[in-house]
Amino acid sequence: MNGQDRRSGRRRAYDIFFKTVVYLSAFLTVALLVVLIGYIFVRGLPHITGQLLSTAPSVLKDTIGILPNILNTLYIILFTLLIALPLGVGAAVYLTEYASNKTFIRIVEFATETLAGIPSIIYGLVGMLFFAQMLGFQTSLLSGGCTLVIMILPTIIRTTQESLKTVPQSYREGALGLGATKWYMIRTIILPSSLDGIVTGCILSIGRIVGESAALLFTAGVGTVVANNIFSAFTRSGGTLSVALYMYVSERGEFDVGFAIAAILMLLVLCINGAAKLVEKKLRRKTK
Repeated sequence: MNGQDRRSGRRRAYDIFFKTVVYLSAFLTVALLVVLIGYIFVRGLPHITGQLLSTAPSVLKDTIGILPNILNTLYIILFTLLIALPLGVGAAVYLTEYASNKTFIRIVEFATETLAGIPSIIYGLVGMLFFAQMLGFQTSLLSGGCTLVIMILPTIIRTTQESLKTVPQSYREGALGLGATKWYMIRTIILPSSLDGIVTGCILSIGRIVGESAALLFTAGVGTVVANNIFSAFTRSGGTLSVALYMYVSERGEFDVGFAIAAILMLLVLCINGAAKLVEKKLRRKTK
């Protein structure tokens, strides 16, 4: 009994120790995140003005404005997601539900994991050579958007694929056993059950799009002219908010403007992520 008591006492001590480590790690992570976001908001929000948000920069008037950068960021997010989401989800569905060659699946999974880890500066160089020069898109939002599509495709494919794998096999067997076609089963059962993974991939992709600057410097440029419409915007050079942040801080030393742009980026990401979650909830209600 004494030996058993000692072993149970050690187990309790181990449990308490590891629980303490887990809770402490979680607390430190959340605390660091709150401090970082709070610091950015405290430094940035006071410098966000109506003039900053609604005007373009002008050397003649000696004014600073980021309206073109805000519009360029929204344009490139919309363009990239409209192309990358269908392609990524479709590829994940094919690999999970249709592909039968395991060697081919392993090769594609290895390739996507490798592509996800490539530094963005390399994507920028490839995008500049291929889209801007070979295809003749020049330095424009179109070149930057196409480069970002290639950058975020691996993330969307892998997150969606892992989410599809979590759907119980009994769901598939039950639907097919009741006479449903494979595509109907995927559309009405598998994809709705995988919405969490798809939305997660979308949110991760948005974060990478919004925070990307290295690749866009080579492909989209640093233009600050407000285009007449969204179509003409993609034919000219345009700097996003992250590129503007880099330029104002590193090239001009405007740290107040840099913190203001950082705060706007944080608010933009929070709003888009919240909208993605709302869309997920509405889609879940429709499928129930």
